[in-house]
Amino acid sequence: MSSFVHVEYSLQHPGVVRAERAASLLRAAWRQGRHGSLLLAAIVSALLVVVDQLIDTWSDGHLLAAWVLMWAIAFGAIAFLAGPTRIVARGLVDGRRRWNAARVRAADDRRLWEMARTDRRVMADLRCAWDRAEGAQSGN
Repeated sequence: MSSFVHVEYSLQHPGVVRAERAASLLRAAWRQGRHGSLLLAAIVSALLVVVDQLIDTWSDGHLLAAWVLMWAIAFGAIAFLAGPTRIVARGLVDGRRRWNAARVRAADDRRLWEMARTDRRVMADLRCAWDRAEGAQSGN
């Protein structure tokens, strides 16, 4: 008599699933305008790493004082850097938005120029628009 064994293996690695979930949460937070908070968290985390490295060089007798100092620096950094970090994040987002818009306009201009090079009607329309623009500038 034959017997069949049906073993179901997971098609995805649990670590990959967690990483994808974390990445999607970060993307969602970025889209919702919380990038200032993410940038602030990154800055404070880097500051904490530096302070932790400094604490490691101290002797064990001062460890509690060092931890209190580290957390005081962490909370102070959060309070002190929240406003400037938000302003920097907004500036970065606005700059990225302007760069994307300029890139789209340049791509549209290239497509229109390529079309004008092959279609005489489009080239005539462009020349007419250029003549009007020159006439408007010379009239001012």
